[in-house]
Amino acid sequence: MPTRRSFLRTVAAAGLASLLPAAASAAPAPLTRQIPRTGAVVPVVGMGSWLTFDVGDDARARAARTEVLKTFFALGGGVIDSSPMYGSSEDVIGHGLRALGMPKGLFSATKVWTPGKDHGVRQMAESERLWGVERFDLLQVHNLLGWEDHLETLKAWKAEGRVGHIGVTTSHGRRHEDLARIMAREPLDFVQLTYNIDDREAEARLLPLAADKGIAVIANRPFRRGALIDRLQGRPLPGFAGEIGCATWAQVLLKFIVSHPAVTCAIPATTRVDHMAENMGAARGPLPDAKMRQEIIRYIQAR
Repeated sequence: MPTRRSFLRTVAAAGLASLLPAAASAAPAPLTRQIPRTGAVVPVVGMGSWLTFDVGDDARARAARTEVLKTFFALGGGVIDSSPMYGSSEDVIGHGLRALGMPKGLFSATKVWTPGKDHGVRQMAESERLWGVERFDLLQVHNLLGWEDHLETLKAWKAEGRVGHIGVTTSHGRRHEDLARIMAREPLDFVQLTYNIDDREAEARLLPLAADKGIAVIANRPFRRGALIDRLQGRPLPGFAGEIGCATWAQVLLKFIVSHPAVTCAIPATTRVDHMAENMGAARGPLPDAKMRQEIIRYIQAR
């Protein structure tokens, strides 16, 4: 089994950009999950944009991010997640989408992150302008900030057809009790939370609650901001990786996340085309079953 580095050297040597159209047409369709409340389907691997797309007006960096988006869509990507909190990321995403002709398959997801209902309405309208979309597929209250006011707006917008799905997010374990209370009482389509092989607190209550309530789940921080990749880099892959079609640790980590039956989509973030291709490889092939999930946990915990 190759390491992440050797895999990426192979991809680079093959000339990834020139192979993308052929690779996309030859590869099986990406794995998808259904959004329980609406029946819409999305690929199980999406794309985050925190830090990675916050490049301002740098023309070269914007062009590079457009190539990342091009690769994402060429390999069957759908969900792109952002937030006004992420600096210029929404503007850079919109620039890339327009440069690519607003690719089919986009599932646009952003957040409202401001105190006050009126401020939230203006912020969401500005996000629509930056992305260049008539409406978002998903609008979320970011880190529960002002969630009562913003959810009132989002529920009204959904009833009017101005947004496809609504939800709330947290990336802080200390807010899990608050999130559980909101999930129990509000008609959410989505929640977004941190879930990876090291951060599994959500398995105890939030993921079962999401399954029971019919709420889709987006898993953020799948690599713990790269810490998991750094920890495993250079270590040989175990034999079970080949059984689920994984060529790198990143793919093992992603397949572990999306194999949980309550998880709808994971959103790794990257600045690189080769890493995007690697991530999207986790959206194809078999997923680990319950027995293998425990085997993966034991193997990685020992490293």
